[in-house]
Amino acid sequence: MSFKILFSLLLSFSLVALPVNADNQSAAALKSFPDYAGKSVSEHFDADKIAQLESRMHKFVSDGDTYGIATLLMQDGKVVSHTQAGIRNLMKGAPITEDTIYRIYSMTKPVTGVAMMMLYEKGKFSLDDPVSKYIPEFADLQVVKSYTKEGEVELEDLQRQPTMRELMSHTAGFAYGLYGDDPSNRGFMQKRILFSPDLQTFIDKVSTVPLMFQPGEKWFYSAAVDIQGAIVERLSGMSFGEFLKSRLFDPLGMSDTGFYVPEDKYSRFSNVFGFHPETKKFQLLPFGEEKYNILGDMMYKKGSFGMESGGGGLVATLGDYARFCQMLANGGELNGHRIIKAETIKLMRTNVLKEGQSVDIQGVLRPADSPQIGFGLDFGVLQPSASGKAVTGEGSYFWGGAAGTWFWIDPTNNFYFIGMIQRFPQGGPEVDFRGISQKMVYEALVPK
Repeated sequence: MSFKILFSLLLSFSLVALPVNADNQSAAALKSFPDYAGKSVSEHFDADKIAQLESRMHKFVSDGDTYGIATLLMQDGKVVSHTQAGIRNLMKGAPITEDTIYRIYSMTKPVTGVAMMMLYEKGKFSLDDPVSKYIPEFADLQVVKSYTKEGEVELEDLQRQPTMRELMSHTAGFAYGLYGDDPSNRGFMQKRILFSPDLQTFIDKVSTVPLMFQPGEKWFYSAAVDIQGAIVERLSGMSFGEFLKSRLFDPLGMSDTGFYVPEDKYSRFSNVFGFHPETKKFQLLPFGEEKYNILGDMMYKKGSFGMESGGGGLVATLGDYARFCQMLANGGELNGHRIIKAETIKLMRTNVLKEGQSVDIQGVLRPADSPQIGFGLDFGVLQPSASGKAVTGEGSYFWGGAAGTWFWIDPTNNFYFIGMIQRFPQGGPEVDFRGISQKMVYEALVPK
């Protein structure tokens, strides 16, 4: 049986076996979402257009854009829309379910940011403090002044130390090693910094790589949030994972979120797929190239993963991430547990970029969207267009993950939307999951 025929059979099974929307699912299953009060398309949303939104989310699967998808729209603590389709395991034909576990990759970053701001509220640091106050290994960092294609590099001293605010807004000058052919990003790749076994090794290696630019000069999507994970450890006296579990995940009821998948939950862990450059098909990862191998399944088994990555290491269910978003939408509290203050969230979702600075990569977002994107503290900020028209409600904030997951929170209209898929688009057809869902959500929103 060919791969194409096998996929078609599994896809047909999944679309028939799964309900079209949450109305047909048990209340017990939907209780995985926070403050469940029954699915109810309120007066704020058009029911027919919500149905069109859910149908379009399913079409992503039937069109072959992704093997599986789950989306959730919550307003005022109620499920306005929840739908899921497709499969989480290709060979077993296992469908997407309420308890499917996903790699959320860079949607880890806002979680790390909240952990940082919990410590900020306790007076553990100031946003204007130099990063080297907490990471003294960075005291003697240098900066790339110029370089040639032939490999000649000229370095210069720091004009000043990067601040914690710059670290949390990707303007400190650090590289990432995921893309870029400059000396700093090449250094990350050559030293295999993202493969570090623990955060101390990671910090030691980062300290040997020069910054890309003087602090505050530009915005560059960087390893800064992994550095923040190390800072959380040093300020709290706990491992990063222990801090997240005891201070954030347990209070919020995020029982399936962590840096690895326990053996008894592994059957719920979704496959991740990538576009193969030779077969021109989405196939199971890892295959071939090392850049995909780091994203494969084995790194998520206990004892086999490396450092606890604040920039992209977490896995979670849709329901777990909904609890995180609901806490934010509630102004920092969920089910009697106060995580952070409402004014701290407002600070995090306030754009800090200077005029002329632009966000050039946005998780699952397209570069064409860049003029409407600002950046706060570990959150992207959605801003009005050049015409002054806002596509989203004022103050909306967001991010996405490398395998296609996405979310945004609209405080003006008091709702949030989360989408979960597991696919790497590099080399394959571009599909704007976030843009399409966002457009349809706002078309369904009834003006007040």
